Amino acid sequence: MVSTFFFVGFAVLASLFISCLSLSENVTFLVVGDWGGVETSPYSTFAERQMASSMGKTAKAISSSFQISLGDNFYHRGVKNVDDPRFQQTFENVFKAPSLQSPWLVLLGNHDHYGNASAQIAYSKVSDRWHLPDFYYTKIYPIDDLGHTLQLVFIDAIILAGKTHPKVRSFPPSGPKSKSWAEEEWAWIEKTLAESTATWLVVAGHYPVLSAGLHGPTQLLVRRLKPLLEKYNASAYFSGHEHCLQHIHVPQTRTHYYGIGTGSYVQRCTKHYHTLPAHSIRYVCDKGNCRGSYASVSVTAKLMKIVIYSFSQQILYENIHANPRN
Repeated sequence: MVSTFFFVGFAVLASLFISCLSLSENVTFLVVGDWGGVETSPYSTFAERQMASSMGKTAKAISSSFQISLGDNFYHRGVKNVDDPRFQQTFENVFKAPSLQSPWLVLLGNHDHYGNASAQIAYSKVSDRWHLPDFYYTKIYPIDDLGHTLQLVFIDAIILAGKTHPKVRSFPPSGPKSKSWAEEEWAWIEKTLAESTATWLVVAGHYPVLSAGLHGPTQLLVRRLKPLLEKYNASAYFSGHEHCLQHIHVPQTRTHYYGIGTGSYVQRCTKHYHTLPAHSIRYVCDKGNCRGSYASVSVTAKLMKIVIYSFSQQILYENIHANPRN
């Protein structure tokens, strides 16, 4: 009975989504995290290059307007300066498809903060497609001619929660290096969310809030960010860090949590499965492999569609949900 209701409901949503696409415009983009290559020649991995090729095909097929990078852009210790050859070796020369020359909206991960994080901000003035104007920022895109908009809020989770141990990946973040800097960002986040009048409000950060993977929930973000996302009806939160694929939605709440930190490889995503709220896990990847993965997102005034792809463009998971801000 439940499964029948689920599939009927999904079919109705899918039909409504297609109808919306035919009646109004939409915003489409790709999301990928943790793709940052390696520190030795050729400075990119086979999996990253395969995934970049797949992303190029998908971006062309959906007419992607931009790409979102969820951090850990350069393994393992970020970049040294704005002239660091890693920008070319790991990014420009890898994501080279014509369809991927549209803007890349970038945020920083813990591995980026091990290096010169400010250099990645400065690179925005060098590259036409690398967009990282500050450690945290927001962008608003029109969806149609009727005034519907998508607001993207990019946070720096490392300023908020601190770095992780450089060798023991399972250790939680150490706590903010500068409490005053963290509090400034917290104030900016709440002000930005509170003032948003966007049709869709999507937040992106490197560390997950909720996670079934190796790291599990980021407790500081559970305590401080999750209540803000729910208070201001954030539609979704995208994160990397966990090298696994997941979709978490706590019943009776509005925000959907998507983990897509799989630009280099995919891991099993089950270590903290049973620590999450009951009935909140909509999808986790329970089989690891050495290949990359990414997602596409399409947003109309009423619906959001998420499609997760493998390195070979195989669809691994799809979800359509209504706008929680309505």
